[in-house]
Amino acid sequence: QVQLVNSGGGLVQAGGSLRLSCAASGRTFSNYAMGWFRQAPGKEREFVAAIYWSGNSPYYADSVKGRFTIARDNAKNTVYLQMNSLKPEDTAAYYCAVNQRPLGPLSSWCGREIEYDYWGQGTQVTVSS
Repeated sequence: QVQLVNSGGGLVQAGGSLRLSCAASGRTFSNYAMGWFRQAPGKEREFVAAIYWSGNSPYYADSVKGRFTIARDNAKNTVYLQMNSLKPEDTAAYYCAVNQRPLGPLSSWCGREIEYDYWGQGTQVTVSS
């Protein structure tokens, strides 16, 4: 069993920054991939970013590329999402998720929710204009 705990959300003005954390426990994660998704009110959940625990080639949705950075700290079993230049349209509940079955290059699958095995509880990010 894997547990994921999200934290770091909050209220920020447009142009500001936040860093989300996703602490994982219950398994070793050397071959896993971690993803971040978000869901705004009335909208479907959408992919944000993903990274392999052992790799250095993260993948981003076009909407956040250049503003968000996903990073991992293997020693702490934690993945971070640094969000800069935040916009009101970034307002959403943010969820991390883990994939335990390496599926090749992230670009080929990481945007599909069904490929993830465990999810965090989510953390709310609100960006005011």
